[in-house]
Amino acid sequence: MTRQILVGGVPVGGGAPVTIQSMCNTPTGDVEVTAAQIQRLTQAGCQIVRVAVPDLAAARALGAIRERISIPLVADIHFDYRLALEAVAAGADKIRINPGNIGGADRVKAVAGACRARGVPIRIGVNGGSLEKPILAKYGGAAPEALVESALGHIALLHQFDFDDICVSLKSSDVRTTMAAYRLMSERCDYPLHLGVTETGTRRMGTLKSAIGIGGLLGFGIGDTLRVSLSADPVEEVYAARDILRALGLRREGPNLIACPTCGRTRIDLIGLAEEVERRLQAVDKPITVAVMGCVVNGPGEASAADVGIAGGDGTGLLFHKGEIVKKVPQEALVEELFQLIQTL
Repeated sequence: MTRQILVGGVPVGGGAPVTIQSMCNTPTGDVEVTAAQIQRLTQAGCQIVRVAVPDLAAARALGAIRERISIPLVADIHFDYRLALEAVAAGADKIRINPGNIGGADRVKAVAGACRARGVPIRIGVNGGSLEKPILAKYGGAAPEALVESALGHIALLHQFDFDDICVSLKSSDVRTTMAAYRLMSERCDYPLHLGVTETGTRRMGTLKSAIGIGGLLGFGIGDTLRVSLSADPVEEVYAARDILRALGLRREGPNLIACPTCGRTRIDLIGLAEEVERRLQAVDKPITVAVMGCVVNGPGEASAADVGIAGGDGTGLLFHKGEIVKKVPQEALVEELFQLIQTL
């Protein structure tokens, strides 16, 4: 088990539930626009949010943003250690830095001291695209071992200044490299790990890469918090993260939809039915399993673990509860009858 840190009061690591993160794509200096996006992310299920801090105006805007939101705020810092100091002073709940790119030891010492004084943890963010040249030369590229060596070096640097309130990420755009790096890191230290595959692409392929990389690691019990990185609305990152956690059984809130693939016995628009049920389930917060099956012959039996479900036939279908048939229903009324039954649960 990893040690635990607190990000604005939210526990990360130490057996705490895996938390969902995302990152704003708004100009941080625009307080109203950034706060509005964070509110949307919060409603979608985001628990920790990160914003870019590229300049002094962005750093100084953090306090006003923090007053308008209800989840912890992380400041993403590169190169200029003074921005980290400003962000801490403005009330950031965590700082994300790469200690190797903010200058000499005196600058790292200043950031570590400011964070320690205010109880602000630091995420060491190692990225395959920005590894130190000597490490790249040693391993011949951004190998898993290179990512881990870089992270351990940054940890040692913070240790020099008596700072140990640390979270670590080791991200690569290559899924296998990412997974191997995190597995190796989990064997080398007990710091909480922030999971993610970086630069995954647009929603479809990015979600798939993240489900394999992040989901695979979580399946091995590795990982304490995560961000799904997509070239899409950040809200989509949160939805994808929730789906990954649900698929692994790590989140129980809200409904779980199961649906069979179509086959030669299917006599209904199963795809359309499943999509309509999925859409309407977005307004349901009950922790139930809902099945949409395409065959009345064995649909209820195959989905007997579901709380409720429907199985289509030729013109009529079945409504069932816990594997038991409730009644026959005209095909056009299947979805409506299903949601009436859901309301009674």
